[in-house]
Amino acid sequence: MLDRIERTLVATNRWLLIVLLLAMACIVFANVVLRYTTGDSIVWAEEVARHMMIWVTFLGAGLVLRFGGHVAIDNLHRAVSTRTARILRTIVVLGIAGFCVFMTYFSVLYAWATRFQTTAATDIPIAYIYLAMPVGFLLMLVHLLFVARNYIAGGDYADSDEMNADAAASI
Repeated sequence: MLDRIERTLVATNRWLLIVLLLAMACIVFANVVLRYTTGDSIVWAEEVARHMMIWVTFLGAGLVLRFGGHVAIDNLHRAVSTRTARILRTIVVLGIAGFCVFMTYFSVLYAWATRFQTTAATDIPIAYIYLAMPVGFLLMLVHLLFVARNYIAGGDYADSDEMNADAAASI
């Protein structure tokens, strides 16, 4: 059951990123074409593309964590004994989890504080854009919890081929 939830989460997260990136690329492309062919541009295009990029960044951080794509220095835990390496990796996982919880809490407060401010072109609350932070950090925490056992035990993240097969199987 938990494995199925994980596969569904990864597949949904990936498809959401694909759709957002595709929409962002289409908006930017249409704006560039209109600007050079008609001399006018879409008023809201740059703002919406920027907001989509913010959401893509925070939604994608958890997936990047799953295969070890974030900046990391792993020389130390590879140079010490297996027991010491597991302790170090446990400390790393607890530190990342603590950071995610901390950032989720404070980014909720930040988004809440901006709920009455609106964007210039689209006039939507800025809090909708800032909600990408707590959603992204919470999602990163969930992804971390799914890969923590394998990472602590062996120092390896989920294999990207394995993730692709799992994501394809859940569709």
